[in-house]
Amino acid sequence: GILHEDLRLLLETSMPAKKKKALLGVADAKIGAAILEELGYQCQTGGVVAEILRGIRLHFHALVKGLTAQSASKAQLGLGHSYSRAKVKFNVNRVDNMIIQSISLLDQLDKDINTFSMRVREWYGYHFPELIKIVSENYTYCRLAKFIGNRKELSEESLEGLEEIVMDSAKAQAILEASRSSMGMDISPLDLINIESFSSRVISLSEYRKGLQEYLRSKMSQVAPSLSALIGEVVGARLISHAGSLTNLAKYPASTVQILGAEKALFRALKTRGNTPKYGLIFHSTFIGRAAAKNKGRISRYLANKCTIASRIDCFSEVPTSVFGDKLREQVEERLAFYETGEPPRKNLEVMKEAVVEASEVVAEVKRKQEKKEKKRKKREKRRLEALAAAAEEVEENDIEPKKKKKKKQQQQEPETDSEPEENGLEEEALPKKKRKLMVEADEEEKKKKKKKQQQQEPE
Repeated sequence: GILHEDLRLLLETSMPAKKKKALLGVADAKIGAAILEELGYQCQTGGVVAEILRGIRLHFHALVKGLTAQSASKAQLGLGHSYSRAKVKFNVNRVDNMIIQSISLLDQLDKDINTFSMRVREWYGYHFPELIKIVSENYTYCRLAKFIGNRKELSEESLEGLEEIVMDSAKAQAILEASRSSMGMDISPLDLINIESFSSRVISLSEYRKGLQEYLRSKMSQVAPSLSALIGEVVGARLISHAGSLTNLAKYPASTVQILGAEKALFRALKTRGNTPKYGLIFHSTFIGRAAAKNKGRISRYLANKCTIASRIDCFSEVPTSVFGDKLREQVEERLAFYETGEPPRKNLEVMKEAVVEASEVVAEVKRKQEKKEKKRKKREKRRLEALAAAAEEVEENDIEPKKKKKKKQQQQEPETDSEPEENGLEEEALPKKKRKLMVEADEEEKKKKKKKQQQQEPE
């Protein structure tokens, strides 16, 4: 049953039911032959066996002693959860979903920025039409439209600002001269405010696009380093996005990867019995652009073959590296040179041996770094736990000390109150220190007065 499940997973979902059944039948026959060869048991396959297994699965709780229907259903549920978890389980650093979303957003941003930039050109062109001919790049044009504003206010002082934006002193001078003799209409301050506001939005979108491209580059270097080293980050991301995932791309044969993205042309060619397309998304690679017209089909076939190898290495290697991608890229370069000059390229076996040696060194270095990071992380965690334990002990000690101090104070105060009896034999109530001082001072003053009186009376 487990073998059957694995085989079903391996089979493509779009495969016809009859083909699936036939393949499963062949697999059953092969498994039966292997059991007979190894263990000597005669095995039988067919529809009856499948029905028997289904019945056993249904009445399993009745066949096994001590197993209730409730516990069997719980076990089935747990097995289903673990199976789903195993399918969904992934490495956080190697998520191709993020690549698919970012490349889709990148393509959408390209379209939107182009549309918005054309709107800025048309809008600002009423006021300063000559600027369109001087500056062709959309991002630079939007920055200039925001910086210049009213062309009549442009002077020699703003020449430095223009040079910073255009990065060319001749162009900056041309803009300044064109603004003085422009044929554009006058514009109100309110219209200028709206144009500048819209230009700033387009500029921020363009800057966000740059940041997104950097993010895509870093993500591709983590998920598919070999593929991105071979064909580039953007084309590699488009291939992954079109296939649905890196695993799907790795499962495709080279012939499918070659025409991935040109399905419409392929089906049209099959319908009309015309020439099938030679390339799809990989046409955007620089290799096909550099090849001669007669060699474009050959180099696209060779490149698709290498892309398939690179995607499989990225998908199924534990520690993906860009070593294989660099070596595959060298092979494509050699093949291009072979088409042009006739110089024979190196054999694939030699290149791959070199790549395996280099990759093993790189992987060992990466694993060493990971171990160091893990040790540092464990040390930090240990220190943190020790610090927390020490802090908890300090808090407990601080709670105990005030109680001891209070007891000592009470013991010290008790004999003081007892040691001051009154003349009449009754115990004096505990007075505050200030009152005591005042009383002592008053007694001393009275004594001094009495002495003075006595001294005055003696000579008489």
